[in-house]
Amino acid sequence: MSDAGIHSQLQADCHQLGQLPGSTFLLHRNARLPWFILVPKTDAIDLLDLPEQQLREVMQQCQQLSSFLKVRLGHPKVNFGALGNLVPQLHLHIIGRAPGDDCWPQPVWGNLEEGPAYSSDTLADWTMQLTELLGLKADV
Repeated sequence: MSDAGIHSQLQADCHQLGQLPGSTFLLHRNARLPWFILVPKTDAIDLLDLPEQQLREVMQQCQQLSSFLKVRLGHPKVNFGALGNLVPQLHLHIIGRAPGDDCWPQPVWGNLEEGPAYSSDTLADWTMQLTELLGLKADV
């Protein structure tokens, strides 16, 4: 799939894992924390400007991803944000957190050091699990 619809900063910072209904699904390259990014297909720049039906769908996807982070990856806390101050394209951050992680209790923004990359095995495993859980259509 072409990355033409995804902001260049998101392309540089993330793996594109696939497509969900109405959204592109990304994973931040820094493997210190599982940091997923959902990019709704819209011209809106703020989450609360989405049409009601699309907002419900996006929030349901975020809830399902939160469950994946908590149940399957064992993170007791999930940080969620839709800041968009540096990247104007609407995108949602869903991040698994735990006491003692690399920047706990601080927010990840500005506090997460450069980290290792994900292994191809981890990317394949998570993509498979997310395909089962969310109906992710993996990019080829």
